[in-house]
Amino acid sequence: MRLRITILLMGLCTSFCAQAQELSLKQTNRLYKNQAYVEAIKNYENLKPTTEVLKKLGDCYYYVGDMDKAAFTYSKVEDKGGVIEDYDRIYRYAQSLMAIKDYDKADSYMLYYQGQSWNTREFLKDLELSTPHTFNVRPMANNGSNSDFGMSFMGNDKVVFASSRNKERPIYAWNGLPYLDLYTATLDRNGSLKSVEAFEAVNTDLHESNAVFNQAGTVMYFNRNNEERVKVDGMPVSNMQIFRAELVDGQWTNITSLPFNDETYSNQHPSLSKDGSTLYYSSNMPGGYGEFDIYKVDILGNGTYGEPVNLGEDINTQHLDQFPYISGTNTLYYATNGKPGLGGLDIHRSDMVNGTFEKPINLGSTINSSRDDFAYIVDENLDRAWFSSNRSGTDVLYESFREENMLDKYAVGGVVKDSITNKLLPESLVSLLDERGTVIDDAIVGEDARYFFKIKPNRKYTIRGTRKLYIPQNVDFSTDKNGKISHDILLTLLSYDDAEDMIRQDRKGDTQVELDQIFFDFDESVIKPKAAATLDNLVDILNKYPEMEIEISSHTDVRGPAEYNLDLSNRRAAATLEYIVSKGIDRDRLRSIGYGEMQPLNKCVNEGMCTEEEYRLNRRSEFKILN
Repeated sequence: MRLRITILLMGLCTSFCAQAQELSLKQTNRLYKNQAYVEAIKNYENLKPTTEVLKKLGDCYYYVGDMDKAAFTYSKVEDKGGVIEDYDRIYRYAQSLMAIKDYDKADSYMLYYQGQSWNTREFLKDLELSTPHTFNVRPMANNGSNSDFGMSFMGNDKVVFASSRNKERPIYAWNGLPYLDLYTATLDRNGSLKSVEAFEAVNTDLHESNAVFNQAGTVMYFNRNNEERVKVDGMPVSNMQIFRAELVDGQWTNITSLPFNDETYSNQHPSLSKDGSTLYYSSNMPGGYGEFDIYKVDILGNGTYGEPVNLGEDINTQHLDQFPYISGTNTLYYATNGKPGLGGLDIHRSDMVNGTFEKPINLGSTINSSRDDFAYIVDENLDRAWFSSNRSGTDVLYESFREENMLDKYAVGGVVKDSITNKLLPESLVSLLDERGTVIDDAIVGEDARYFFKIKPNRKYTIRGTRKLYIPQNVDFSTDKNGKISHDILLTLLSYDDAEDMIRQDRKGDTQVELDQIFFDFDESVIKPKAAATLDNLVDILNKYPEMEIEISSHTDVRGPAEYNLDLSNRRAAATLEYIVSKGIDRDRLRSIGYGEMQPLNKCVNEGMCTEEEYRLNRRSEFKILN
């Protein structure tokens, strides 16, 4: 992680790279301020171990990635009766304790730092149950390796990565290593890097790293720090920027800085979508959630780009969110130390659903370690992935093979039945909803009334069964520590006419809410008090079943002109609807229609042929359930 920061915030280089010598505290503090941590360590170690010296020495070890010594040195502050109370140093101490797996003590500092419970042991236990994949990991054979990281593919078998192996480069004062260069290599079948060569077309005496290529291999994006330093918070800094290069006649040329770069902050770690239309990267530009956030920007062509868009608080944290990689299936992989994890940067994945990235999932302990794990890329067809880690003490490239895809085991399925008769209910709709209530998948069940959905770990879901004229059923479940990998859920739906005495099927097979007759004054469509009391029963039903939709129909007898009767029935049905809406029922759940004299219940189809009682039967309102 310290190397990752150094690539981001460039301090002074050659000014403090002379042979170690004993310096005063004031001089050593100047080395510390200017981020010459390797040189500062040599001098702090020879100074009287005061609380100030121990704190800054611990910081130096932390920034160069020596977490064992960082944890030990911070602890010496406490041994001497001092207190580590500086807010950012508390976090550094907690992270160094995580790196050496002193989780209980690390959690106590994270509790103080975050102001909320932080139980790493419980998290790791839960992670073992819910991790999406298990991996077999091995370091890649690579002659001449010296702090190598950030591999990407250039064509089918060519790869590019960053390394500090060029001893002719200036020494970077932060970590005492040569400045980074890009290298090309051939990846053989055994996972070894062969024919390693410097990428001379882009390398300079500055840092170059994290190269990515479009599908055609004709466009490259990569990192390079600014040649000129600017003062940020009073410190001279050479920030990282993203550059673009083109392959023209076999030569990489037209190397240009992207227009949204800014010398006052860093843009870094580019990743290109498969179609080449979107660039993902990390940045500490103002307005983010933390130290570094993941952003995306549209590539519009002709050298133009859209506005950078932060991926939001589900992805980003108050700490480091870096090294994005967007796969061919639009799955985002990235490294963060801002979420519960094993320590240092942990690799997470987030799937894109409806254009939005879901809550990230930690890839688990078979790939992540208590140190920094980052720069993950994957071949989803071969179940192979490559990433970088400093778990051995320095940055090394690793290859991983997916031994078991737990995502194939995360599923929910079941059958839909009538809750009274136990009969199958084919053609029912079953929907899978996320914890926000958004439908992420649905299906109409077949003759066997069965449904099946693939799901993901560390999620909360709702399965919903719906069917016309039935009460919907929702069942909540989860795949987190309180849930299971797979779920078999029987959906039993209750029909409205089985649920309520006043709901019945009529002679035509329609399901009706049966109410007392609603009477209107002659030639009027005003709801009278007695009719209102009856309609209140319907309002109660609609409130009880919020998914129910109703058709309100009004009918007359045949006496009087047919056109007039049709208009009168429409007015009465509309008045009934408005009364129900006035009681708080959503208008979208209601439909009104007047049928006039067109649907008599008996043989009274002409005037003068029936008794008043027989005509009265046809003057009615009906309330048919539509859904």
